[in-house]
Amino acid sequence: MDSAAPATTREPAAPSGGPRPHRVVVLALDGLLPFELGIPHRIFGRPRDTAGRPLYEVVTCSVRPPGPVQTDADFSLYVEHGPEALAQADTVIVPASYELGPVWEQGVLTDELKAAFALIRPGTRLASICTGVYVLAAAGRLDGRPATTHWADAERFQHMFPRVALDPDVLFIDDGDVLTSAGVAAGIDLCLHMLRRDHGTAVANEVARYTVVPPHRDGGQAQYIARPVPDPQQATTTAARAWALGRLHEPIQLRDMAAQESMSVRTFTRRFREETGVSPGQWLTQQRVERARHLLESTDLSIDQIARDAGFGTAQSMRQHLQAAVGVTPTAYRRTFRTTTAKSLAR
Repeated sequence: MDSAAPATTREPAAPSGGPRPHRVVVLALDGLLPFELGIPHRIFGRPRDTAGRPLYEVVTCSVRPPGPVQTDADFSLYVEHGPEALAQADTVIVPASYELGPVWEQGVLTDELKAAFALIRPGTRLASICTGVYVLAAAGRLDGRPATTHWADAERFQHMFPRVALDPDVLFIDDGDVLTSAGVAAGIDLCLHMLRRDHGTAVANEVARYTVVPPHRDGGQAQYIARPVPDPQQATTTAARAWALGRLHEPIQLRDMAAQESMSVRTFTRRFREETGVSPGQWLTQQRVERARHLLESTDLSIDQIARDAGFGTAQSMRQHLQAAVGVTPTAYRRTFRTTTAKSLAR
């Protein structure tokens, strides 16, 4: 293909007998990290419905006509789509780049990026991986909104974009139509989360299994910040977590978890937070919410029974925790994902 030729894009035809796949457009910028560029393709490229039709179409584009884009490695990539692809996106993902120029240095978009962002339709879902958040912030899409980025860039980012409510401690933030993630592998967490939000936990878990990654990582970035190396003879909290996961339906006391590691409650709590980034209570709630979501999607059990099986005790307690975690009631969640999972489970 002639790299000087103008980029052309066209709306894909809907697969016979089914809707058009959700189009994810990945914006490749000079200085990009190849690993992060490939994450959306790996996560969104696999899911199929029961008829074998893809649930997503993933397209990579540049801010220029088709041609080479430099990476931070010793090779460049040929990108076959220009910025016009952004005009037909349902979701736009901006991976990290180490050559953002004015975006990095002054917090303003280049003319190419301005023109590219002007093509994005209102209501399109936006997401960033790592320092891709600088692009969203420079475009004004994060003013007054929560966001995150790699912990090593957090202080610099906050100084440059004080109107953004930065949280440097989490792996990703979902603010509805704008999502941001921490560095590198957190992009996998973010994409799996979007897949889970779109099609439920069963589909996301299936893709995670094929990708050989956990479907949901505990804690936040705090666990990845360098600290003095602990004594290798010291115990961890791994056994206690495994013990708790096997009895989520039962009341679990902090002292019982600590006893699994022969630690005092105080020592166990400190060690647990160091290893997972959250408190034991927060971790238990996260696991019970995931258990409830799985049962809502995959079984016909009553809401009361699921609340008991997930360890919430009452339907009201589960309703409050699920509403806080995903923004909907158990009934609404089941209505959305019980059907979606049955139709869309990846094979």
